[in-house]
Amino acid sequence: MVSQLRAQRIADRILEELSEILLWQISDQRLSGISVTDVKVDRELAYADIYVSALEGNIRAKDILAGLEHAQGFLRHELSQRIELRFFPRLRFRWDSTFERAERIEQLIASLHSERSENVPGPKLPASPRIEEENGADR
Repeated sequence: MVSQLRAQRIADRILEELSEILLWQISDQRLSGISVTDVKVDRELAYADIYVSALEGNIRAKDILAGLEHAQGFLRHELSQRIELRFFPRLRFRWDSTFERAERIEQLIASLHSERSENVPGPKLPASPRIEEENGADR
């Protein structure tokens, strides 16, 4: 069992190397335009959960995950050649929907702002204390 710090360093290295492999060495069209967003390695170094996403979003998620599963042996071999570990973790690929959820939240916030601006003519500002003093002095 390794420390959390070492597991995080290994995960960071896997992310860096895997991104480079996917960019330069993979010719599968299903894997074009994807990015590795996160890697989590368990403390026993048995599994590495790799989170990926694409600009197209969920539209290509199944094809991308199928392509990654197909290339898993090659990717694991290449990573084991680049990163020296006694036993290299098995790769498990997961779809990262963070970007889609963030976009949805932004759309909701934008719609709330537009509804608010349509319903409220303008913000009512409190009168400044100096104006109230002047009005009170006139009475």
